[in-house]
Amino acid sequence: MSRKSEGGSRKAEDGGRKGQVGLTIDGADVEVPTGATILEACRAVDLDQPTMCWAPTLTPVNVCRVCVVEVEGSRTLVPACSRPVEEGMVISTDSERVRHSRKLVFEFLASSVDLSLVDQSTQDWMSEYGCDPARFGPQSGPVDDRDHRHAGHHPPPDGSVAETVHQSVKVDNSLYVRDYSRCILCYKCVQACGIEAQNTYAIAVAGRGFDARISTELDTPLGDSACVFCGNCIAVCPTDALMFRSEYELRGADMWHPEEQTVTRTICSYCGVGCNLDLHVQDQRIVKVTSPDDHSVTRGNLCIKGRFGYDYVQEPDPAATTPIDDVLARSRAGT
Repeated sequence: MSRKSEGGSRKAEDGGRKGQVGLTIDGADVEVPTGATILEACRAVDLDQPTMCWAPTLTPVNVCRVCVVEVEGSRTLVPACSRPVEEGMVISTDSERVRHSRKLVFEFLASSVDLSLVDQSTQDWMSEYGCDPARFGPQSGPVDDRDHRHAGHHPPPDGSVAETVHQSVKVDNSLYVRDYSRCILCYKCVQACGIEAQNTYAIAVAGRGFDARISTELDTPLGDSACVFCGNCIAVCPTDALMFRSEYELRGADMWHPEEQTVTRTICSYCGVGCNLDLHVQDQRIVKVTSPDDHSVTRGNLCIKGRFGYDYVQEPDPAATTPIDDVLARSRAGT
């Protein structure tokens, strides 16, 4: 399927040839600013591409490979998220080779990782490519030793099940949980924790090969690590491997209903920086706080106060409790 709007050749809005690059995408002539990536060029003409490791506020790291496209003259498929456009490029985003590669990547991910909470766009792409991860066999069960495996040492597979990254959810604080059964190793949390945003470096990639995983130093609990609980890692996670404790507890109680939530934008009241907050409200209670990626101050990032320090506005009145108050209270208490 070629996801693009009506019309053939499209020009960038700033017009003219100066500072522009001309290329062909799926048979259409396109002009975009010099330095644009293939992904930006595609989206400039309403031709969307799947992404999982890309984010507008982070440097592309090219690890998920679901955005690959075919460039005439290139031996290999190239990642659209990071490859700059060049004059005269001829690009195919929907060739058989591209579709086959994207399908396999999605299937390999879904056969070993729980993708049940990915966004609707990713689900639509997987349906578009006819992904069938079950063809690799039934998934193996969860294990509790992934954080302590010796890299490169694996028991011989018996071929009866598909190996997975399933493990127990790490619930070690009252603010957010880590369910690495959902982790696709997109590295976005590592980037947000490191040089791209917070500069805390509390998490990194540990292990090698299939045992590679996101970990704190020496796998210490978050409260004993360098983590400052800004939650910026949660904001960029594409699979909900990192999740607000409030959302995790409400999901467990079958009380998480995003379709019933309202989102109100406001300004954080803690200091004078002016961070924008999006308050997600359900049943007259704030259930989580996010920040818009396109805001010039925050670019999606917040501190611990902005992201988690909202309880003071909704201390439950015993005479006016809501059905979710008990769940939220347990979340705040970390029990």
